[in-house]
Amino acid sequence: MTLHTLTNTTIQTNQGLVEYSTIGTGTPVLFLHGGHANSLDQIAHKGFDLHRYQLITPSRPGYRKTPLAGNESPKQAAHLFVALLDALDISQVIVYGVSAGGWTALALAAGYPQKVQKLILASAVSTKWLARDSKIYKTARLMFHPKRQRLTWRMVRFFFALMPGLMTKSFFKQFSAKKGVKINPKERQELGNVFKHYGSGQGFLNDIEQNIDSAVLEKITCPTLIVHSKHDLSVAPTHAQHAHQLIEGSTLHLLDNDWGHMLWIGNDCADTLKLILDFIEG
Repeated sequence: MTLHTLTNTTIQTNQGLVEYSTIGTGTPVLFLHGGHANSLDQIAHKGFDLHRYQLITPSRPGYRKTPLAGNESPKQAAHLFVALLDALDISQVIVYGVSAGGWTALALAAGYPQKVQKLILASAVSTKWLARDSKIYKTARLMFHPKRQRLTWRMVRFFFALMPGLMTKSFFKQFSAKKGVKINPKERQELGNVFKHYGSGQGFLNDIEQNIDSAVLEKITCPTLIVHSKHDLSVAPTHAQHAHQLIEGSTLHLLDNDWGHMLWIGNDCADTLKLILDFIEG
């Protein structure tokens, strides 16, 4: 994947400050990134023609320069991003929700149907994610606390540079349940690129406390594509099935890809990207 130089800036909307990046010209696509990511994240941009699409990626509340205060819930975050679109004079977008960005994508599509042309949910949450008594939740609270997360990510990047093969295998086991997958150098590099700009800020601990009411999903009327791996170990496939059951007319693809949660990495990602682009252009 070719990494592009993103124009990253902040804008004062009528609902508060938002950091965002934008690249390309054409049909606007609003990316709502997953946990630990931010406006510099490019992994979900893969496959998009920058001569045909304007790719807009705000930092969700609590990440980098977008403040968390007053924007903690998916509904509040959706309201903030509508203000961003208004400030950019964009009347309608395709919304692309990734992983923990799923709640905000759902709230945006449900609450502002006039703004959302189509909705894509990729490896996305659609209900409560981590139980408070789970080991993953407790570990996340410890490792990604705002006072410790910078050290955590510095260590990840240090050891990734030192032992890329071992670190890639370790993270692969967190993303995918698929066995016997041979990881090639290109995949290691792509995962390393993902981690380059990661930081949890205050956003990740806020993410793991969120939920969204089923009634919100039932209000969504725009064409909706749900793509999720059968092997996802980060966000269970039940999230995709839950969204599909509640969003009338939605299309669900459960994928047999190698990298599980990371739909954009691996030789088989081309099939996933084609599904997404065919949906957008259809």
